Amino acid sequence: MENERKTIAVLGGTGAEGSGLALRWARAGHRIILGSRNPEKAAATVAELNKALATGMVSGIVGGSGSGTVIWQDNKSAAEQADIVMLTVPYAAQRATVEEVASALSGKILIDATVPLVPPKVNRVQMPEGGSAVAAIQHLLGTSVRVVSAFQNVSAHHLKDLSHAVDCDVLICGDDPEAREVVVGLAADLGLRGIHAGPICNSAAVEAMTSVLISINMRYKTSATGIRVTGVPAQG
Repeated sequence: MENERKTIAVLGGTGAEGSGLALRWARAGHRIILGSRNPEKAAATVAELNKALATGMVSGIVGGSGSGTVIWQDNKSAAEQADIVMLTVPYAAQRATVEEVASALSGKILIDATVPLVPPKVNRVQMPEGGSAVAAIQHLLGTSVRVVSAFQNVSAHHLKDLSHAVDCDVLICGDDPEAREVVVGLAADLGLRGIHAGPICNSAAVEAMTSVLISINMRYKTSATGIRVTGVPAQG
């Protein structure tokens, strides 16, 4: 399933994961607004991404012909203009960022990729009180915002290298099945398979899995492990 073209605000979009998602969604034709508190870093990231889109080249590979555009705004302005908001900030900044933009989220889908990593032992599962960082945000915002947990287990290592297929599935949790299905479509736009993984409370397992993958990365000296779900037929 592919979505119609959307305006997507990527809060934390100057980071490795956020900018990689932004690039791939822009290549698919979506309009992207990077949300950032750092004007200089945001401007530099936008220039980098738009150069890649304009030349059609990333790591020597021609990009998609339906490329959209990338601009930047402060977090609240980005969320106000967006159809869908993607949160890719560190766990320590999650709640403050959501509170900053909460008034702009009513009626929208908020995709939250937060993982409750607690340095320095990020390879150990350390879940917050209540069990899930993303479920806590759904509780904070209430039912007027459809919170969907997704993309926690997608390695940022290859996202900005469009010559490299990202070899994993995306586990998608949320209390609203229609919102989850929208995110399945957005995953497909990235070249990934989205898997319905149940209600928002199940995000606890997805968030915890990130520390497991970090441990695997460390043991096998790699940086791009992911999850693949077997026994689920390909979606047409």
